[in-house]
Amino acid sequence: MKYNAILTGAASAALISSAGARVVTPLIDPTTLGDALAKRAFPANAPYGYTPQTTECPSDIPSVRRADSLAPEEQEWLQTRRSNIVDPMRQLLGRLNITGLDTDSYLDNLDGDGLPNIGIALSGGGYRAMLNGAGVVEAFDSRTPGSTDEGGLGGLLQSSTYLAGLSGGNWAVGSLYTNNFTSVWSIISENTGAEDSGSLWQLGNSILEGPESDGIQLFNSVGYYASLVDTVNNKDDAGFMITITDYWGRALSYQLVNATDGGPAYTFSSIARQDWFTNAEAPLPLLVADGRRPGETLIPTNTTTFTFSPWELGTFDPTVYAFAPLRYAGTNFSNGNPINNDQCVVGFDNVGFVMGTSSSLFNQALTTVNGSDTSGLLSEALQTAVVSVLQDIGQEDYDIAFWVNPFYNYQEDTNPYASSRQLTLVDGGESLQNIPLNPLIQPVREVDVIFAVDSSADTNTSWPTSDSAANWPDGSSLMATYRRQQSPIGNDTAFPSIPGVNTFFNLGLNNKPVFFGCDASNLTGSAPLIVYLPNAPYVYESNVSTFDLAYTDAQRNALIRNGYNGATQGNGTLDAQWSTCVGCAILSRSLERTGTDVPEVCQSCFDRYCWNGTVDDSAPGTYLPELKLEQVDITTSGAGRTVGHSVAALVVGLVAALFVLA
Repeated sequence: MKYNAILTGAASAALISSAGARVVTPLIDPTTLGDALAKRAFPANAPYGYTPQTTECPSDIPSVRRADSLAPEEQEWLQTRRSNIVDPMRQLLGRLNITGLDTDSYLDNLDGDGLPNIGIALSGGGYRAMLNGAGVVEAFDSRTPGSTDEGGLGGLLQSSTYLAGLSGGNWAVGSLYTNNFTSVWSIISENTGAEDSGSLWQLGNSILEGPESDGIQLFNSVGYYASLVDTVNNKDDAGFMITITDYWGRALSYQLVNATDGGPAYTFSSIARQDWFTNAEAPLPLLVADGRRPGETLIPTNTTTFTFSPWELGTFDPTVYAFAPLRYAGTNFSNGNPINNDQCVVGFDNVGFVMGTSSSLFNQALTTVNGSDTSGLLSEALQTAVVSVLQDIGQEDYDIAFWVNPFYNYQEDTNPYASSRQLTLVDGGESLQNIPLNPLIQPVREVDVIFAVDSSADTNTSWPTSDSAANWPDGSSLMATYRRQQSPIGNDTAFPSIPGVNTFFNLGLNNKPVFFGCDASNLTGSAPLIVYLPNAPYVYESNVSTFDLAYTDAQRNALIRNGYNGATQGNGTLDAQWSTCVGCAILSRSLERTGTDVPEVCQSCFDRYCWNGTVDDSAPGTYLPELKLEQVDITTSGAGRTVGHSVAALVVGLVAALFVLA
């Protein structure tokens, strides 16, 4: 791969060539962005940092609720959010040239419940997924300069009700919300080419090596490792079981939370107490993890999928079918109530721990050195570190995150976790449902359209052929969700029909936007329209390895830029009517509900982008996707380093820190 220098300053960070993308002139003075990034989720657990605290329960004693409705807080919040999306949606649809439909009049005649209900889902896939998903969000965000020009999709984010993330996608979602729902553009403009650019989304040093000492965390490597170990040990000393996910989540925070030491006192539930969120000025963030008992093997049809919102942790799946208040997630519950009504735990839902739980597959990094270290020294060090953490649960369960189980003794007939004091959660993609669709297809949420961003690494050097390119999606995640909703655990969710992966390759469905479920009359149940946005090479070969853990600013920006171009189809270069077609997708279910004739331009869009049911299950050929637009060339002397090198540094550092702190 060839890299040439670009994107070296705040102004150039947003530039994209005339071959197909946005050309943006900054409308905000980057020197003022520090204030925007300074506001964050509350340090709700200050001064105790990462260590959960036992306190008196509030007078309204928290309890577990059945999942037969949305949370009361969500229902109340939705009323405000539905009002807030009217103007952004009016402005967005008014720019999208849906000829044959007066969108202003159409929206005027809809009540709040009749408005299109939009969800966005960002898949897992490490930093590839985080940055590709961030590029899509940037394209949809009206705060991005140039995104609201003619044909732009800026405002789609402001018109959305839900934004879901899983694993790497959850890093993007969680980081944006933890940092006061800042914009992707603000982060990149703040942190590109400056001598002191802080630490937010600074990926030049691997997460397993620690931030540069001139950032807001003034640690050398030994101090960084000592801090990770010290904060996690404090939680352990307080009587809470820990796993490698605790270390992983703390390390993540140094890159994703714009606060000293990665904000050890910041909690995910505190988002629900910030004015911008209570005023419903942003979509509802939903992060996804899978439930897995130790030693259990997950497949899509046996997995309980858990969702984090700022209010709750729980699931609509019939196994547990319950939600618990996230703010009190560390409390000992039994049969839905605190064991001691005077004793509630707060501060357990540290933001890094939540994001780490959804991405716990990366805990595997701490076990990969065994196979590559020839000296034996790192293997010994790794064993020392891993045994100290996993001695109680077994090395095969490296990827588990322990949560105090709020569903203990709850619904014992169906709940596989009812007998355990610990709720064991793992990376949300381990059930093969790598796009976080589950919370968005619940009938009670009534989502009309989901923009499903797939950054999965399904292809490899032996699939679909021995000389295929690795780390591109093949549609497997959509197939997994489709199959799951047909099983008993599907719980009356509905999902459009999805073809097999061979068809994805043979028809090119994994290399371009595709609509699934266009004809609602052919669906069983109320399924949303899926706008599938697979990662593909638009301006950059964005199939970097999931376990590439370090990126220069230029590489980071190129991945984001590629996602932006995928979302906008090169700002219309690849299809001048693409933005119109997005508008038609947004309105599709609403037009059907209201009995409104589909405009001719929309019918043309559906003919072009809807999967029409054609199946080709023949063996696919070599998959080597070509760039669709002019390539972004970047120059770097330090390409993204892989997991082996970085893990070695972390293992040695952690073990050294353990001895220092002993």
